Amino acid sequence: MLLRFKEDRRTLAYMAITTIVFVLQWTLIGFQPLLYVGYLFLSVAVTVIAHNHNHLPIFRKPLLNIFTEYWLTVFYGFPSFAWIPTHNMNHHRLNNKEGDYTITYRITENNTLLMLLLYPTMSSYYQQKPIREYLRNMWNGDRKKWALAAGQYLVLFVWIGAFLILDWRKALLYVIVPQQIGLFAVLVFNYVQHVHADEMSLWNHSRNFTGWLNAILFNNGYHTVHHEKAGSHWSKAPELHTAVAEKIDPALIERSFWWFILRSYFLAPFIPRFRTKSMRLARIQQG
Repeated sequence: MLLRFKEDRRTLAYMAITTIVFVLQWTLIGFQPLLYVGYLFLSVAVTVIAHNHNHLPIFRKPLLNIFTEYWLTVFYGFPSFAWIPTHNMNHHRLNNKEGDYTITYRITENNTLLMLLLYPTMSSYYQQKPIREYLRNMWNGDRKKWALAAGQYLVLFVWIGAFLILDWRKALLYVIVPQQIGLFAVLVFNYVQHVHADEMSLWNHSRNFTGWLNAILFNNGYHTVHHEKAGSHWSKAPELHTAVAEKIDPALIERSFWWFILRSYFLAPFIPRFRTKSMRLARIQQG
């Protein structure tokens, strides 16, 4: 069997549907609002697939995984190898502590809509440093890996450039905007999963979302167990979460992602009880 886990048939189905919808929009049916919204959702799902594949490659065969990484690069909108220095080697090691390039409290402890919107750009900017260092280390130590990583930049550049040349309006609509939506969304996920949690706590370092979005986004909401067992397959996350849920502060277990967004960023300015409370700040104040 080529797949490590049979559940990744769903992953392959998402990848196939994403490719087909892209081709159909570009060549035959053009812009259809409902289909385009579905395509933007698939673009967000691609970022989750990229994250999952980075932790546990989909295939048993290295060549198939390399091909997958190039596919992810063009639909994700950034070289997929970049997860290694920014996510595996940094975020998972530090988990929102000082030194994590993706920390949620770099500017302020406040959890506001403005910070939610600023965070993806700010986080992306700071993540460029470990990517440059990782490329430099590969150049000095493993030219084959460097070539594969550099090849992802090249393929992405050619992919975007070719479609811009073919039709820049369609390229913006079907290539660039979906890529940016996906990149923005995955960083929003990281922000809400860590903001106002306690990075020093054994079990309260992450916020979890246990609702229906897990069914269509590969259990991405179960974040505490992901940090505890990053090498586990995404299909195992619900049972892993159930085993430790009682150890996690209930304030960090949310049923609905969208209710959390509405409550925390749109209602909270007017209804104080909807504001999240910083467990990190409370720990610091207690000394």
